[in-house]
Amino acid sequence: MWSVMVLFMGPDYGIDPAGKFFLVAIPTLLGSVLRLPYTFAVARFGGRNWTVISASLLLIPMIIALFVMHPGTSYTTFMFAAAVAGVGGGNFASSMTNINTLYPEARKGWALGLNAGGGNIGVPVVQLLGLLVIATAGASSPRVLLGIYIPLILIVALLAAIKMDNLTSVRNDTGAFNEAIRQPQTWIMSFLYIGTFGSFIGYSFAFGLVLQNEFHRTPLQAAAVTFIGPLLGSLIRPLGGWLSDRVGGTRVTFWNFLLMGVATLVCVLASNTSSLALFTTGFIALFVLSGVGNGSTYKMIPAIFRAKALAAIDAGTDAQAALLRARRVGGAAIGIISAVGAMGGLLINLAFRQSFAVAKSGVPAFYGFLCFYVVCAAVTYVVYLRGAKAVADSPAGAPAYAGV
Repeated sequence: MWSVMVLFMGPDYGIDPAGKFFLVAIPTLLGSVLRLPYTFAVARFGGRNWTVISASLLLIPMIIALFVMHPGTSYTTFMFAAAVAGVGGGNFASSMTNINTLYPEARKGWALGLNAGGGNIGVPVVQLLGLLVIATAGASSPRVLLGIYIPLILIVALLAAIKMDNLTSVRNDTGAFNEAIRQPQTWIMSFLYIGTFGSFIGYSFAFGLVLQNEFHRTPLQAAAVTFIGPLLGSLIRPLGGWLSDRVGGTRVTFWNFLLMGVATLVCVLASNTSSLALFTTGFIALFVLSGVGNGSTYKMIPAIFRAKALAAIDAGTDAQAALLRARRVGGAAIGIISAVGAMGGLLINLAFRQSFAVAKSGVPAFYGFLCFYVVCAAVTYVVYLRGAKAVADSPAGAPAYAGV
């Protein structure tokens, strides 16, 4: 929502580009932090009950924004309104937890993919609606967009109350959570997920502002392009999983990070030459690649913990116990990784904020992103690609990450 709200903030609001990037970053921070408690809330309150509560909570930031979205409101007030919008960030984690328990293994992949894809598509949907409002009612009518969402929130909360179930089988596995925290693989994959999902969510929020400030697009011109990248990145996410099934998640992730570095260089070249067409092409490529990376990194997580279980079985551990432990710890790790990875959205917008504040351009931020993607590719290669080859080539070694 706030990736669109800032497009309505014209000169009368008195907020510079750095200030707008910060407003977009604030809800990302709170939303990332809330992913962990929202994960446990399903077992504590019940899937249906918590969905009704969490959906209803979305009314609070909408109503606050309805009252404050006008010129003359203090920047501190806007910061508060944006921060409260972060309550929407935790809904992804609780919904994934609920679906993971509700569906049998044969249907779980499709259900989880549909939920994740639907959540990601929410970004281009709100941006398309923002474009429609700006094109029809004008850039001075943000309340129209808010007015569209308030009844939708009420409908979702009502449908959750009528159609969903509370499952008594859902339990919080704090033991697995504590073990996942102590696993180095959890934090390595969290780092890589910052580069994939963090890039997707960060660029989704920043794209319109970058177009306005780097290429002096009007709100309508920016909104007309902004939704394309998030839409393609959302739709292509399953491709990353599909490719990973066939050639391995590690290989897909490694080459994907290298290609993200190339796309970043394209954005730098386009900015330096003031080529809007080239910049748009490079930025949309970043969205597409981040979507592929979302799928491939998520595919890696359970594969890594299963590979560790197979190594333990080869060392003499009971097979059933080792595989059960891998599922429990891997599931807990996914919650942690999703929370940490979402922090990438905050980091990207803070980088753009500082870049435009100091250099009046996004180029320094892009150079920072380029370095980060190179480091991510190196980590992927050293920890998973090279490590897997070394173990596989060793006659006495267990295939720790083979097939990841």
